[in-house]
Amino acid sequence: MENIKYQSVIAGFGGQGVVFLVKVLAICAGNRNIPFLGTENHGMSQRGGAVSCHIKIGDFTNPVIDKNQADLLIGLEYRETIRNLDFLKKEAQVVTNDDPKMPELPFATAKIDAFTKAKNKEFPIQGLNVYMLGITLATVKNFPFSLEEVKEAITQMNAKVAEQNIAILDQAINDIKGESV
Repeated sequence: MENIKYQSVIAGFGGQGVVFLVKVLAICAGNRNIPFLGTENHGMSQRGGAVSCHIKIGDFTNPVIDKNQADLLIGLEYRETIRNLDFLKKEAQVVTNDDPKMPELPFATAKIDAFTKAKNKEFPIQGLNVYMLGITLATVKNFPFSLEEVKEAITQMNAKVAEQNIAILDQAINDIKGESV
């Protein structure tokens, strides 16, 4: 068993696919026989309210991330990114859906306006979660899973929509190469 210890928070609104990302990462961990703990804090998810999930990859006993402990925050919506910053350790990384109202953050941050790209029909809005995972894969140096592992997990999760999700993942990686991070 590999000796990985990595803690992430994924935050967004109900319907954005936060829980889908948790499941994809759980499959990635399971495929490598790495222990995985994840919370699925649905909250007001059925009504479009705030949703955040904590993910611990490695040998942990409690799924909840304490303040100042997370290595990564993936924010599918900028206000949810801001709301979850307290979980990050000083050297953490942030991947967030950008907005003109987004303040500068005291963390290494990759920002991209995924909402505008979806509104411009560059990818389907229901793929926003996978798009942000692609940005994560392209910008987070110590992310515990490779692009190939994530693609395999997406295929295992739902083969019917895997091709579309993998195309969105690849598009995100190509898009971020053209943006200043």
